[in-house]
Amino acid sequence: MSLEVLVQQLLNALSLGSIYALLALGLAVVYSVLGLLNFAYGELITINGYIMFVLIGAGVGFWVAALVGIVAAVAASLLIERTAFRPLRGASATTVIFSSFAVSVIIQNLIRNLVSPRPKGIAIPSWMDGVVAVGPFRLPVLSLITVAVALVGGVILTTLLTRSRHGLAMRAAAEDFTTARLMGVRAGRMIIFAFGVSGLLAGIAGFLWVARRGAVTPTMGFTPLLEAFIAVVLGGFGKLSGAVYGGFLLAFIEVALHLPAPLRPFTSALTLVVVVVILFVRPQGLAKAVEGRVA
Repeated sequence: MSLEVLVQQLLNALSLGSIYALLALGLAVVYSVLGLLNFAYGELITINGYIMFVLIGAGVGFWVAALVGIVAAVAASLLIERTAFRPLRGASATTVIFSSFAVSVIIQNLIRNLVSPRPKGIAIPSWMDGVVAVGPFRLPVLSLITVAVALVGGVILTTLLTRSRHGLAMRAAAEDFTTARLMGVRAGRMIIFAFGVSGLLAGIAGFLWVARRGAVTPTMGFTPLLEAFIAVVLGGFGKLSGAVYGGFLLAFIEVALHLPAPLRPFTSALTLVVVVVILFVRPQGLAKAVEGRVA
């Protein structure tokens, strides 16, 4: 493999890993507080995509549409918390999980009936498909934007979690929610804050996902949800940092398993085989191993 191809593949892995890390972090934030997975999480990405599709079709600028799509994802996440999770607080985990599944199905069918069951293309600015020449390397603009947006999102989230009162409370809740409540953390506000952060991360990741696909479908949220779930499992449940480790590891595995064209349909299957092997060796996830070595 030449140096140019190696750099290209590293950038691809970083770009894909940035999206996976944002997706996994958004899923892990709610899990860390509630101890439950939000299976309607993928629909936040779908809502973001269709908001962008409608606004761009109406003549709104691409970046304005992206910003409105992110705000819509946050609003949708808070609405899901209010309608599907809050009324069932105290119910069994199975009941809440089915409730989030129901929300997911309702959103998909609303889009099928109100917009279209067919894929719809989104006009992505042509310059985003270009490349930037840096010496002998030709770097895709979209990959550079993805890494930059993910970095900015990561800085904002880190500032939020380390500088704000709610952020510090969330980190404490992620470690031990029961003890955090005994120390004065208000559960209701913390859950709303977690869903807001989850929606923000899904909105940012959804924008990047749509920019890569250039199209939206009613079921487009399933794959990001699946990738986020695998990344959270790889990183270790209950650890926000683990979601980031898992996201990047999953992306590097997928890029490393880039097979010749005839074998490419088997890439996902081989990726899952590697994930199973990792979990067999390290069932508790990566976060404890990485942070244990640092400590």
